Amino acid sequence: MHFGNGKVAISPPYKTKLLKLAEKAKAIEAYNIQVVGYASSSGSVALNQKISEDRAESVANLLVQQGNIPLTNLLAPGAMGETRQVGDDKTAEGQAQNRRVVVRVLQNKGIAGLHNLP
Repeated sequence: MHFGNGKVAISPPYKTKLLKLAEKAKAIEAYNIQVVGYASSSGSVALNQKISEDRAESVANLLVQQGNIPLTNLLAPGAMGETRQVGDDKTAEGQAQNRRVVVRVLQNKGIAGLHNLP
């Protein structure tokens, strides 16, 4: 999901997608959700680190509060700041691609397989 420059609020279409993701995740045995925020290089490094953290926290809070994801199933949100750019930060389109949060549903197969032990 992408954010406007300097923004941390989640737009309504992304809220809907996140809530659907939360429902699907709850159907997976031994799931965890990973949330990682990023920023474009527009602005200072310190500001971009903070805004990437705020974006990840915003998404994590939505998943917990509205998606009813237990805190035990949510990995600590990550903040990557300006690192790992996916777009060309010299263009407006590239900067928009870099202002993002990546959400992944992970399954711990070791825990999921515990119920099969004798």
